[in-house]
Amino acid sequence: MKNSILAVTTLAILATASLSAPALATGKMSCDAGPQSGWKSRADLEASLVQQGWTIKKSKVDGGCYEVYGTTPEGERVEAYFHPVTLEKLLVSRRGEILFRKK
Repeated sequence: MKNSILAVTTLAILATASLSAPALATGKMSCDAGPQSGWKSRADLEASLVQQGWTIKKSKVDGGCYEVYGTTPEGERVEAYFHPVTLEKLLVSRRGEILFRKK
């Protein structure tokens, strides 16, 4: 009986702790971009990239940055991160290989 009470209590504590923990990003890039009300839209970013010759497969917010999966004008399938306020390119990688990182 004591073991089952201890198990239930432990599970309750773990569940509460996991609910209060912040959502984690992939860790490849993070942006301190302020409130989303100051961000440019993902549609603006995607339109700009398409105009540059990119093909966009998917975009989302990750680590406070815009993360884009797509193909560059050179034909490379990549994962890229952009700052949501400036739309500046921060990181481009392909299968774990860093192709570009802003200094």
